[in-house]
Amino acid sequence: MNLDKILDEAMRLDASDVHLIPGNKPMLRIARDLLPVEGSKILKTEDMFEVYDYLVKGNVDKDEVFNTTRRLDMSYVYKDIRLRVNISLSDEIPIVTMRLIKNELPTYESLGVPDIVRRMTYQPQGLILVTGKTNSGKTTTLNALINYINENQNKKILTLENPVEYKHHSKKSLIVQKEVGKGRDSLTFSDGVKNSLREDCDILVIGEIRDKTTMEAAIEMAESGHLVIGTLHTKSCAETIDRMINFYEVRDQASIKYLLSALLKLVVSQRLLKGTDGKLVLVPEVMVVDNIVAGIIRKEKLSVSEIEDAIQSNLEKGSIGLINSLAELFVEDKITLEQAKAQIEEKNIETLNRTIMQLKIKKGK
Repeated sequence: MNLDKILDEAMRLDASDVHLIPGNKPMLRIARDLLPVEGSKILKTEDMFEVYDYLVKGNVDKDEVFNTTRRLDMSYVYKDIRLRVNISLSDEIPIVTMRLIKNELPTYESLGVPDIVRRMTYQPQGLILVTGKTNSGKTTTLNALINYINENQNKKILTLENPVEYKHHSKKSLIVQKEVGKGRDSLTFSDGVKNSLREDCDILVIGEIRDKTTMEAAIEMAESGHLVIGTLHTKSCAETIDRMINFYEVRDQASIKYLLSALLKLVVSQRLLKGTDGKLVLVPEVMVVDNIVAGIIRKEKLSVSEIEDAIQSNLEKGSIGLINSLAELFVEDKITLEQAKAQIEEKNIETLNRTIMQLKIKKGK
């Protein structure tokens, strides 16, 4: 099997991912569709072990991590293109997923990220979260923001990532990127966050907040006068708040709600849909944490509907409701009505229709 040939084809067709699974042809994901590599053969068991050896290259730490945890996240460089590689097992045979990272980082404007997100990066301290499900473009948004700060602000930026995807170079800011994992720059995210207190950074970027320990360290960092930008795997702004609170035992939740209400500045939750032109379209939901949202967070029982209503009634401060985003994209003919309806609950369809009508009247359509 010629891995280089597969990667060349992936680059030529602008694929986002390469999937290598025994019993199947190598597959490319192109604008959400899975397509086989033309002229390729079905992958055999021995091909997969060969790919594993080729990627790991005898690295003892990586081999130990894979054999201990049954999975491995790593970066790989091919022809100046960085790839995020995940190796796991299926039926005791390695399977490989490779994400191609473009060298040219898109601007936050071209991604469709609302301007309020950029403006919030000027906050002297606090917590900003970029959230979404897997493959919702969180990492691209995060790195576009890092690049914007790097070009426009005089700060020291420290990033903790697993693995490092985009390689940044210091511009107006001083930037340090650390890879997290065994045998890398920092053993764990929480270790990296704790050490960052000693590194005199202004902005800390945490590639993924996945547990209570990292959450606590991020809050401590924000409390001590730093801006912390992180990502979580959640599908909405309200779910993000719920997830963060539920990292903690019930007896500790009141105090963490108070801290979050004071430190959290903004949550952007994003989705990617295949647009009417075949390209991916960003659907953002943005929650600016003002006094109203902070008060809802502090309540004894968190209400998802109250948070959604607060976002909807806070549009003048920069918040953007999911329904508003979907209605805007439909009116601009970027997505279909069926796609918009599929993203929301049945009870909200009437609100979507009403919002679409209001937008059409406003735009004279």
